[in-house]
Amino acid sequence: MQFPESWLREFCNPRLSTQQLAETLTMAGLEVEELRPVAPPFTKIVVGEIKTAVQHSDADRLRVCQVDVGQGALLNIVCGAPNARVGIKVPCALVGAELPPGEDGKPFVIKVGKLRGVESQGMLCSARELKLSDDHGGLLELAASATVGQDIRQQLDLDDTLFTLKLTPNLAHCLSVYGVARELSALTGAPLKTPAFPPVAASHQDKLRVKISAPNLCGRFSGRIVRNVNTQAVTPQWMVDRLARCGQRSVTALVDISNYVMFEFSRPTHIFDLDKIHGGLDVRWGRPGEQLKLLNGSTVTVDDHVGVIADDVQVESLAGIMGGDATAVSDATRNVYVEAAFWWPKAIAGRSRRYNFSTEAGHRFERGVDPGQTVEHLERITQLILDICGGEAGPIDDTRVDLPQPAP
Repeated sequence: MQFPESWLREFCNPRLSTQQLAETLTMAGLEVEELRPVAPPFTKIVVGEIKTAVQHSDADRLRVCQVDVGQGALLNIVCGAPNARVGIKVPCALVGAELPPGEDGKPFVIKVGKLRGVESQGMLCSARELKLSDDHGGLLELAASATVGQDIRQQLDLDDTLFTLKLTPNLAHCLSVYGVARELSALTGAPLKTPAFPPVAASHQDKLRVKISAPNLCGRFSGRIVRNVNTQAVTPQWMVDRLARCGQRSVTALVDISNYVMFEFSRPTHIFDLDKIHGGLDVRWGRPGEQLKLLNGSTVTVDDHVGVIADDVQVESLAGIMGGDATAVSDATRNVYVEAAFWWPKAIAGRSRRYNFSTEAGHRFERGVDPGQTVEHLERITQLILDICGGEAGPIDDTRVDLPQPAP
């Protein structure tokens, strides 16, 4: 379980240093396996905006850029990045800046220099040059709202630490940032910021027919239809960054939203293309010989020991593990069905390993996910969808058949 310290402190912020916080968690059984800075040390790198970019007179692959770094006068910087263009904001290393060490292990100090006879008064940087990622395909493009001249460490919140926890199987409730924060609050007495899940008003009354035929597989299945979503919407940078710091790459806005709520509250969810579902959904055990092409491209054959979500025609999803290709969301998708379910851990345990893969969803469900907040977390994911992708949400349909009973 990996997450940034800053996200944890949004929920619970005890008066402890990073090291003290790690020791507190470790001594309570949540072993902190690694602490790692989000970014290595570097100095004098600020947000710059390219005001002009003209072809170098003596080099096909170089552009001479005029860059605003908030100092009044524009800097003349020669750049070879293919995406260097007018209007973008990028990290700009000023003269005297010290970049992270290269392959030779020595820091790289920026000086005034000349490239093919043109003076360059700094350097425009890629993510790789700052050791933020391995991406070196071009300059690191910042949000349009980035403040020109601001230190890049502040702009990107780089003075942060990544926590990696080594959790035993009985600590499933800590497979989320909020779960760890709840433990931290109990350990330190620091207040816990309890999230609110205001209901999303229904814009229509459409529902999808759902039946749970196997109560020993699924005890609760909550879902809702959201119409007219923009599946090509761009994921906000703050979400992309948080997912990256949890070890998850950005895919599409809808996938990112689903993953975000999983890391936030340990709630795996799935989003179907509504218009690809035939009839309704039946949550049941598989039938020997049934096949399903998964989102990872593999085709699996199920039997009566593997849970599935099927429609009136075919199997659509491997229950609690991975969705199917047939109902996958694409750029052409307009209407979606979002589900959040409680799967019995014994019904999920070991199933993905039969097919030689594992998923974040299966890892959580086979250890146990809170059955009591499917609706609340569905409200959270719905609001994020509306905020980022737009759309109109319908009412939540909450089917309960068999839930764990609290111990007396």
